[in-house]
Amino acid sequence: MKNITIIGAGIVGLATAYQIQKRNPDNKILILEKENDVARHQTGNNSGVIHSGIYYKPGSLKAKNCLRGYSMMIDFCNQNNIKYGLCGKVIVASDSDELPALQNLFDRGIENGLQGLKFLSAEELKEFEPHVNGIKGIFVPQTGIINYTEVSKKLAEIIVKNGAEIRFGEKVISIQKGKSVKITTKTNQYESDILISCSGLFSDRIAKMTEGKTDVRIIPFRGEYYKLNQAKQHLVNSLIYPVPDPNFPFLGVHFTKQIGGGVEAGPNAVFAFKREGYKKSDIDFIDLYESLSWRGFQKVAFKYWHVGLGEFYRSYSKSAFVKALQKLIPEIESEDLTEGGAGVRAQACSYDGKLVDDFYILEKENILHVLNSPSPAATASLSVGEYISQKVFNQIKN
Repeated sequence: MKNITIIGAGIVGLATAYQIQKRNPDNKILILEKENDVARHQTGNNSGVIHSGIYYKPGSLKAKNCLRGYSMMIDFCNQNNIKYGLCGKVIVASDSDELPALQNLFDRGIENGLQGLKFLSAEELKEFEPHVNGIKGIFVPQTGIINYTEVSKKLAEIIVKNGAEIRFGEKVISIQKGKSVKITTKTNQYESDILISCSGLFSDRIAKMTEGKTDVRIIPFRGEYYKLNQAKQHLVNSLIYPVPDPNFPFLGVHFTKQIGGGVEAGPNAVFAFKREGYKKSDIDFIDLYESLSWRGFQKVAFKYWHVGLGEFYRSYSKSAFVKALQKLIPEIESEDLTEGGAGVRAQACSYDGKLVDDFYILEKENILHVLNSPSPAATASLSVGEYISQKVFNQIKN
């Protein structure tokens, strides 16, 4: 039996504990979470989409874990009476310049093993989404909607029932490596045989406690949403996405039906001045300095400053946001939208100036750091947890 400590009670940390218990329920699992409940940050502030895997490079960790995690998530929800809906989505090319990228997406989907993908002509697009403006599209039947906070709460319930412990209000402030890892929080000290960090927006800082410098830094990007007023929700039947810019790991503003009712529009991708900066006015000068002083982010900002300015303009100008949405549904007007919530994405940026586009896990002896787990991490969480649990048990055997 081993003592295993997990930092972070988001969906990846909880799914990791769940999968470790499935492999060997005798291990003692402790989850340390700085907030007062599970799923308080990325997990609880995303758009609630079950991703199909069409976007991800074949053979990547994202592709493998999304495809496997998709099936595992559906099975978990069926077994635990968690509501979800497989409403499908359309990816829409609005002009001819987007057609090559649309073809590449279709090819990726086929290579990743997706069944039932269908190219749609402009006329066929209207059959799926009568109010959409597009010259061609792809219908992706696997895409669905869900509430990942509900999934997280069920995972927490199961693992606690099976002997795990979750301690809230435990912010980790230092870690001492060794045969037994010593973890110090603001109020307590713990010892563990194995440490797994699933710390999201603070994953690089937790890694720095054990590894010193790493080759990535977390750059926070805030995604802001609007809600479609009830009178105009009939304009959206399923999920409607644009063709994404292949240079960025973001999908562009889109329309998403919600499992609890309603339709969200967004998000954009604005550089945030605070790692947990859910409002425009949120600023943390330490977070801001760490982002701006990182050489990799400086390279990204210099290369793509015009894109960043466009995102900021759309953040502060509702009319600009509406214009982006009108590219997909021309009938949308400013008065049809009310301000919604926001989420902050923990985007790992490498020192050489790349926005890391895959899951990134750093493993050193009896410590494992999940340093990049962006979308589709929620969809893929049970598969990612299984992947991590396999690494843990390989370490135990050695």
